[in-house]
Parts: sequence; C-alpha cells; structure tokens
Amino acid sequence: MGAKQEAESWATTVQEYGQRHDLRYEPVGGINPVDGPVALCVGGVNRLTGQLAEGFWGSSCDADERELGGFFNKAVLPTALLAKAHMPDLAQVVPAFNVESLEGAEHVTQRFSRKVEFESIDFNKRFWATVPKEYDPVALRELFSPGFLSWVTTMSGEIEFGVNDRQLWFNWRLRERSEEELKTALANAGQLFRRLQSEMDESGIHTYPPGPWHAGLAPFPEA
Repeated sequence: MGAKQEAESWATTVQEYGQRHDLRYEPVGGINPVDGPVALCVGGVNRLTGQLAEGFWGSSCDADERELGGFFNKAVLPTALLAKAHMPDLAQVVPAFNVESLEGAEHVTQRFSRKVEFESIDFNKRFWATVPKEYDPVALRELFSPGFLSWVTTMSGEIEFGVNDRQLWFNWRLRERSEEELKTALANAGQLFRRLQSEMDESGIHTYPPGPWHAGLAPFPEA
C-alpha cells in the first residue's frame, strides 16, 4: 500500500471508529466558538472528541507526522497519537510536568527544566520526568504514589504524558496504523486519566467527575 492510500485508510479507520463510538470526527480540528469552552487538539488531523474510552472524555488526533512515500506517492502520516483532556483540578496541584519514555530517544537536560527522581528505580530507569525550573518537584513526587509509579512501568510501548495549559496530554507511539492500535492508545490514555484522578482523590484533592467538560463540550460544574 502506498503512502497516500495508507493516509486515506487511516483517516477512514479513525472516522469509522468515531461513528461507532458516538464521537465527533473532524479531518482537521478547529477551534470552538468564542462563547464556548476551549477546544482541545486545535489543528490536529483526524481529531476525535467525546468519551474516548470508558470514563475518559477528551480529544485525540494524529501526532509526530512525517512525510513518507516515493516521489509520486508522498503523504504525511502520523507516527503517534495524542490525547488531551482539560484537568484544571490536576493543574492546581502540579501546573506543569513532563514524563517521557527513555526508549529510542536521547535526552538532554534543559536549563529551563528540572529532572525529578522518584523512589521507584524501575520508573527512573524507564522514564525521564521534569518540571519547569521555577516549580518545586516535591509536588510531583507527592502526587505519584508507589502504586502509580509501579503501574506506569507496566504500560507497553513508548509513551509520554504530562500537564500543560491546564490540560493533561498523553502521547502514544503508534506501532501500526490500525483500529486495534487506536483503541489501545485511547484505552491507555483513559487508564492514565483515571489513575491520576484516583491519586488526587486519595490525597484529598478536589476533583471533577468525568464528563463532557473534560473534552471542552460543556462548562465545568460548580465546585
């Protein structure tokens, strides 16, 4: 299959998945009306919005696109899938952080971020966690319980996740462009969302119930 045909096949796969699961599909994700909640994955190709997995509301789109194919059959194809959800409650605890797999990538300490070490040796061996230089890493260490750290290390594949602009984001490196892989990526994003909510609940931190507000489809309920 040529690159153009593969791009068309992937778009059809995402669109049909969205139709079967009552999700809003957009070839390119636009922004919401002025009076509406902030959109997620703005400009993202093959955007899905709604309840992406059980109890997980947000948006997903293609990520880390690359131009592939020969001279007469070039197309831009994703190598990853990005899922996002509005999480102002989590952002109150840790305004910004970044966790990424060490597999298949080189990491250089940036002067604008601080590396965060955890008590889990397995987690530290597999992931590189940072917070902006102006933030105290203690909040992130306290948020990630031993159980959460252990669970994250069981996730297969190359992943990245974090918080930025009051949004939780999760990046899943695609091993193939198929419906099964799409389903797996969204299921793992949903598990991360629920785990982080559970971590906050156990710490006595206010959390919003899962709902369309996490996907930018409705305003958040009153606290």
